[in-house]
Amino acid sequence: MRINNRFRLWIFLLMLVCGFCEAQDTVKVESEISITQNENGLGVGTPFSVGMDSIFLHQKIDSIANEAIEAKAFPGMQVLIAKSGKVIFHEAYGFHTYDSIKNVQLTDLYDFASLSKITTALPALMKLHGEGKFKLDESFKTYFPKFKRSNKSDLTYREILAHQAGLKPWIPYWTTTIKKNGKYKWRTLKKKKTKNYNIKITDNLFLHKNYKNRIYKAICKSPVSEVKEYKYSGLAFYLFPEIVSEMTGMDYETYLKKEIYEPLGATTLTYNPQRFFSNDRIIPTERDTFFRHVQIHGTVHDEGAIMMGGVSANAGLFGTANDLAKLVQMYLNGGSYGGKQIIAKESIEEFTKYQYPENENRRGLGFDKPLLEYDFEKSSVAKDASPSSYGHSGYTGTFVWVDPEYDLIYIFFSNRVFPTRNNRKIYEMNVRPNIHQVIYDSIRK
Repeated sequence: MRINNRFRLWIFLLMLVCGFCEAQDTVKVESEISITQNENGLGVGTPFSVGMDSIFLHQKIDSIANEAIEAKAFPGMQVLIAKSGKVIFHEAYGFHTYDSIKNVQLTDLYDFASLSKITTALPALMKLHGEGKFKLDESFKTYFPKFKRSNKSDLTYREILAHQAGLKPWIPYWTTTIKKNGKYKWRTLKKKKTKNYNIKITDNLFLHKNYKNRIYKAICKSPVSEVKEYKYSGLAFYLFPEIVSEMTGMDYETYLKKEIYEPLGATTLTYNPQRFFSNDRIIPTERDTFFRHVQIHGTVHDEGAIMMGGVSANAGLFGTANDLAKLVQMYLNGGSYGGKQIIAKESIEEFTKYQYPENENRRGLGFDKPLLEYDFEKSSVAKDASPSSYGHSGYTGTFVWVDPEYDLIYIFFSNRVFPTRNNRKIYEMNVRPNIHQVIYDSIRK
């Protein structure tokens, strides 16, 4: 078969352009992402380099993102995708707020909301589990003797972490600080910081230093259902920080940073981010009209967490998509990162598997997992997410999912609660699972 010179030239130019685009893709990723590239740490790459359709991936995600922003599901968002140990997609869309003044940047910090459940106390408990210091089938009172006379004393940590213990879903602690006329109770909150009123709620509102005891008491006295079935509850996650601290003999936040985040190089993962970062880098959340009566920006959205001084395992962690990717890549690596074994592989495997599927409970230990039987109307993940996959969603509009079968990480960040939590378009438009499915569809068979 003869090929004329014009056709040869066309082939050469096509290859040159494709190579240039691939190179440009790589340069863009490397210029926007700072990631540890040592042994089994995250690297950078392109969709093509890991067997994915780059054009399809970008076009589909761009379309979903732009449609959601135009519909005001949220003012802005981020998507990060990593496969085979490489970040192959990291894009920002829209703005911090609807005034369209400040573009979302890849280095912006988000309020993780309930992603905190799998990124704070949970990795600490997994680490302690691997060291033989934390046993899942011990009773709650074993590691939290304050509750030895409560109706929760004999619940196991396995039941609690799998949301199988019958705990109440949540308690609106903030309501106990408000009088019937809507004013703050003066013995609970003050407008100025003092020695006794030193828990910052807003710049002009400070909670009594001992209020945490009232939260503990409310949890202690809350009912426990006799029916053992799946019921999502965040109550125990308010208590886990103290458990971790008691078991390690170390300040809870110090332990997390020293033993988990610093070995990853995940420098932005933190509670109370205003200590280290300006609000220009932190995405705002809700305009609180019922408790704080301010625009929430740089402090945790969750009312219970802010009343714990911003430090809770239920909510409170902030960080970038880049640093969250490092943490979940460590999970995906079986607990190792950068050549260091941070958490025992066996513990990662135990915590990320189904615990009570015979009771129609899809949860792992702390981690969410795919429905036992896929249902489009109920699922928060893609249809093609494997049974071995796991992750969590966050109330503020965040999401992370890890799929060991595909060696895949998906991170979605938005501030869907700006300016109000009543905006449910992110759910109505199925934004997060639709993007998730695009990722699977882009993998070349």
